[in-house]
Amino acid sequence: MEPAARPPPHGRHTGYVASPSALRGLVRACHPEPTLAVTLGAATLAVAMHRDARGVAAVAAVVLASQLAAGWHNDWLDADRDAAAGRPDKPIPAGLVARRTVGIAAVVAAAITVPLAVPSGGGAALVAAIGLIGGLAYNWPLKSTPFSVVPYAVSFAALPVFVLVGRPGAGAPPAWLLAAGATLGAGAHFANVVPDLDDDERTGVNGLPHLIGPLPSAATGAVLLIMASALIAWGPPGAPTPLALAGFVTAVVVLLIGGFVGLRRPGSRFAFRAVLVAALVDVIMLLAAGPRL
Repeated sequence: MEPAARPPPHGRHTGYVASPSALRGLVRACHPEPTLAVTLGAATLAVAMHRDARGVAAVAAVVLASQLAAGWHNDWLDADRDAAAGRPDKPIPAGLVARRTVGIAAVVAAAITVPLAVPSGGGAALVAAIGLIGGLAYNWPLKSTPFSVVPYAVSFAALPVFVLVGRPGAGAPPAWLLAAGATLGAGAHFANVVPDLDDDERTGVNGLPHLIGPLPSAATGAVLLIMASALIAWGPPGAPTPLALAGFVTAVVVLLIGGFVGLRRPGSRFAFRAVLVAALVDVIMLLAAGPRL
């Protein structure tokens, strides 16, 4: 078994690589789980919206580059904070990859995002740029402000719009799609931050969820996800499909159960998991609504 790398001295991440497996460190620094999940979700949505193979590949490439840029930028910015918090799971403080390497990777990924979107049209390239800026702006300067939810709302609204407007002959995106993406993203922000509120506050992160507290944050996330469910169910033309209605009911029931358990057991993570399940249901509903766009 490979011996564990010794963490570098605090504040001296630049240029330090303690392991030959820097590529593994880069992969870990990009936040691989959400990066792959968002990329796969976007590609699946492109298929649902009847994009051809080239269009699906373009969507996947653009979204992957944007996600990589945001993930690497986040770990580059937070290297000292992660070291101070004693985060051995973070590759820069653990010495797996140099902070400078992660910073360069973030710049490269950000630089290629919009050019990769240009073949899908000028409108798609503009939306891709907006989504990228939203992700980077969350990392700095908005993560520690009352406006921390704004980049999530903007970037999540931009994603389905990017997929749609890149399709040949596509018209203006419907208002319900923008609103559904924004509320889904805002709800995801509260769900993502709630488990780490205490650790974040100790290291100086004070976004909107930190200001209002864990219980109001969980409740806000739940309300936003219910709104997203309703928009996706009733937004597309025509009557809601049975699948859309089932999804809406499922999201509401899951969130109500999660809220009830959260009130009965304040230390439980059940409410947080319920919000995640509801967010997943909303994504599935959006995928199912793709052919109606």
